[in-house]
Amino acid sequence: MEGADKKIPAALLGIFLGCFGAHKFYLGRPVPGLIHIVLNLACGAGALLGLLEGVIYLTKPDEEFVATYVVGDKSWL
Repeated sequence: MEGADKKIPAALLGIFLGCFGAHKFYLGRPVPGLIHIVLNLACGAGALLGLLEGVIYLTKPDEEFVATYVVGDKSWL
């Protein structure tokens, strides 16, 4: 399935670099990526949010991940 190859890298970026919004930039969503950076600078919440999203990405089946985050327009959790 096209786009499923983005699941693992996006999840790892979310887990390890979520405070910088790296997973959002990787998935082609720069505005949510910038919001992650601002949240992290303001109160540290960007890191926790990135970790949660990374885990969510890993637990979704490939088809659902692609439909939701690659093809779909869902930017948050």
